[in-house]
Amino acid sequence: MRRRPFLLLPLLACAVAMDDPTEARQRMVDEQLAGRDITDEAVLSAMRRVPRHRFVAPEQQRFAYADHPLPIGFGATISQPYVVARMTQLAQVRPGDRVLDVGTGSGYQAAVLAELGAEVYSVEIVPELAGSAAALLRELGYTRVQVRTGDGYAGWPERAPFAAILVAAAAPALPRPLTDQLAVGGRLVIPVGRDVQDLMILEKRPGGALHTEHVMPVRFVPMTGAVERQPPN
Repeated sequence: MRRRPFLLLPLLACAVAMDDPTEARQRMVDEQLAGRDITDEAVLSAMRRVPRHRFVAPEQQRFAYADHPLPIGFGATISQPYVVARMTQLAQVRPGDRVLDVGTGSGYQAAVLAELGAEVYSVEIVPELAGSAAALLRELGYTRVQVRTGDGYAGWPERAPFAAILVAAAAPALPRPLTDQLAVGGRLVIPVGRDVQDLMILEKRPGGALHTEHVMPVRFVPMTGAVERQPPN
């Protein structure tokens, strides 16, 4: 699954000065997250702890705590902080949960999940990004994150089932391999659609039925890879 830049609307595109990363990170959480609709204290605390500026290039670090995506190379971006926080909150991750992160990118989302106490399995289709993210996560002490190169459409079947799965690009239809790898009671958070997209939550009920909730209209770039060869639902 190739990750390209995307936007989740509405987008706050103000730059944030970063003389002190800790202060900038606190301001990001207070103004962009808690000041909107992020109410899960565990998510807010995780976002306060992860040094987002370490997950972007040096020339981008002064913008690391602004609420917009930033390029990380290979046509990919690090998602805006609000996107990461909202999707994490929707996933309802708890300590000890096994979580699949589809589209590692720089590793930022995986780090936030790890701060929540999750056991994180992260898949990235670009080998260079997978390698750099894995190295940075190790350097920062995120030993509960495993990263591998692969097409996120296929998930990570040998580590399934997952209590939560988060996907960072829009699929034209629900990826069956991912819904199959969701545990009973687990939640899949994914943007679905082509020109018109919805951010959706799918919760697996006993017997395998999927309860679907449409959260909001969004605009993500499309998922690529094996998903492109699948017929729409």
